[in-house]
Amino acid sequence: MMEFSRKEFLKLAGIGGVVFASGLGHVARAAGPGAQQDFHFVQLSDSHWGFTGAKANPEAATTLPKAVARVNALTEQPDFILFTGDLTHTTDDPKERRRRMAEFRDIVKELKVKDIRFIPGEHDASLDKGEAYKEFFGETHYNFDHKGIHFVALDNVSDPGANLGDEQLAWLDADLKKLDKTQPIVVFTHRPLFDLMPSWDWATRDGAKAIDLLMPYQNVTVFYGHIHQENHQKTGHIEHHAATSLIFPLPAPGSQPKREPVLWNPEAPFKGLGFRTVEAEKKGGFEIYQEPVVKA
Repeated sequence: MMEFSRKEFLKLAGIGGVVFASGLGHVARAAGPGAQQDFHFVQLSDSHWGFTGAKANPEAATTLPKAVARVNALTEQPDFILFTGDLTHTTDDPKERRRRMAEFRDIVKELKVKDIRFIPGEHDASLDKGEAYKEFFGETHYNFDHKGIHFVALDNVSDPGANLGDEQLAWLDADLKKLDKTQPIVVFTHRPLFDLMPSWDWATRDGAKAIDLLMPYQNVTVFYGHIHQENHQKTGHIEHHAATSLIFPLPAPGSQPKREPVLWNPEAPFKGLGFRTVEAEKKGGFEIYQEPVVKA
């Protein structure tokens, strides 16, 4: 009997080819020290619920529900799902902000998986330092362990200056000190921790301090959102992978004078919007695959 890896199967199945790519979600399979069971999780990012703009996405009111349905259709349901920020689109009206968060919450309740976790984006939290966000979704930074992997969710958006802040950095330092240097660690943030394009707000002002704290650990991977496109970077041995958006793509860093949405293409609707699967190898690396919001 011939056996295929998931990577080989996706090539044969023709699901857009196999790319080391970001998307709306990740599925990670892990078999690290002390965890013999495989598992997977899904990451979704930048749904911007409440956004309107026909030139960027005339399907703005349906894209999030379509993604929910697509995740529900996965053959294997994930152990948990994590949203990396910009759940809603920004508004100066506190009442409208809460209305959008309530609508978003009700939509994602339709997910089959009930272990759903969140971190905020600047659209959710920067105007009120996360006050409304916490009412609906709880703490903005936290940690948890799952089948041998230590997960850390960081908040680099509640501070309107795009800082993690000394208090959160001290919390991260104390958390990491409890771990062995070989412990696999996955970090979730909204903004990138490194300086990708500071003039476009694609950076965390004190992100280098977080990277310095993570650097002694041998197996660290960071998944983030915010930039609405595939991007892969390394700081030393730490890999950083950006997720695309559920609302519209953004241009490549520095490819044009201003950061503006890539316009909707009616001949290729939902292009650039999708979710990715991430398969973790025992040696600590991740293979990343991309799948669309709408299955062809």
